[in-house]
Amino acid sequence: MVQVDSQKIREVLEKGVEEIIERESLERKMKSGQKLRIKLGIDPTGPKIHLGRAIQFWKLRQFQELGHQAVLIIGDFTALIGDASDKTSMRRSLTEEEVKKNMKTYLKQIGLILDLKKTEIHYNSEWLGKLKLKDYLNLAMKFTAQQMIQRRNFKERWEKGNPIGVHELAYPIMQGYDSVAVKADVEIGGSDQLFNLKTGREIQKIFGQAPQDVMTLKMLYGLDGRKMSTSWGNTVNITDSPAEMYGKIMSMNDELIGHYFELAAQCSPKEVEEVKKELKSKKVNPREIKARLAKEIVRMYYGGKKAEKAEEEFNRVFRRKELPETMPFLKMQEKEIFLPRLLYLAGVASSLKEAKRLVKAGAVEIDGQKEDEWKKSIKVKNGMVIKVGKRRFVRIKTN
Repeated sequence: MVQVDSQKIREVLEKGVEEIIERESLERKMKSGQKLRIKLGIDPTGPKIHLGRAIQFWKLRQFQELGHQAVLIIGDFTALIGDASDKTSMRRSLTEEEVKKNMKTYLKQIGLILDLKKTEIHYNSEWLGKLKLKDYLNLAMKFTAQQMIQRRNFKERWEKGNPIGVHELAYPIMQGYDSVAVKADVEIGGSDQLFNLKTGREIQKIFGQAPQDVMTLKMLYGLDGRKMSTSWGNTVNITDSPAEMYGKIMSMNDELIGHYFELAAQCSPKEVEEVKKELKSKKVNPREIKARLAKEIVRMYYGGKKAEKAEEEFNRVFRRKELPETMPFLKMQEKEIFLPRLLYLAGVASSLKEAKRLVKAGAVEIDGQKEDEWKKSIKVKNGMVIKVGKRRFVRIKTN
């Protein structure tokens, strides 16, 4: 049964929302008690879902909690093309094997947010993999190259003489056809998805369906103030350990605290305003407010007890300068080992080259002593602790 609660409906329509097409239409339908089909699609272009993408799942959950039908589409077919919505250059296409590997744990991750038992789940290869070339061409004839090129990032690439793949122009049509396949009443997406979502409305009209209402959400900045992107390493992933998640939030720029309270935490608009007032007054140390934020975000994905433990662990390591209570360990037989190889075997460097770079950057400590000479060998001792950067620790075991 659909809940008709004016206050909850208002929160769904306003919290973290950038734009709604058509706002009056959507609000009227929600207040009428009509059960809506709310579509959200995600392409498995990487194996981890970060907080920026999670915002859309939390919005879908809000609709789900009101009794509407959550319709999740995993774009195993569209991921082969790649969405160009926020790309300044032509992106590399993925293979089917890469897509399968990326989406291996998607449902487990999404299940941290959505009630999967009440979620209708589709893979868009179900219909796009069967779409005949003739049918696609009939759809493509409804649009012009000028329409596609006029989207902001394509226009910029065109003006700079940067390549635009013909396959990239096909993406909005494919995503729009998804809306037809599942008969979506509403589609949720990031603000960079507006062009694709509007294309879905047009394709639904072609097939005689009522055009979906569109809800775009504000984009979450990464820890460094740029757009959150795996390639830039400024993400907080929902699969990060509680300690890692807490630590990452504590490392972000203070200017982003209010932004994260608004978009990444489960706080009411009133609570967000109170936080912004606290920050503006400068009567409270931003670090204390950030600690509340970090604890709340860990709680959302791991529960209160693990959030408490993550906070204690952070304070132990970064405030009291003690070692973590638990840390991964590396079992070794060698009595002496080349330092870069030790870092590689410990999993704190992805290659010997990166290990050298970390040492040169002064990011490596062994038993509390900074190591700045990468050519040396290290005598291995049981219980020896390797520290790289601020948050990575590994203990050595020799027996």
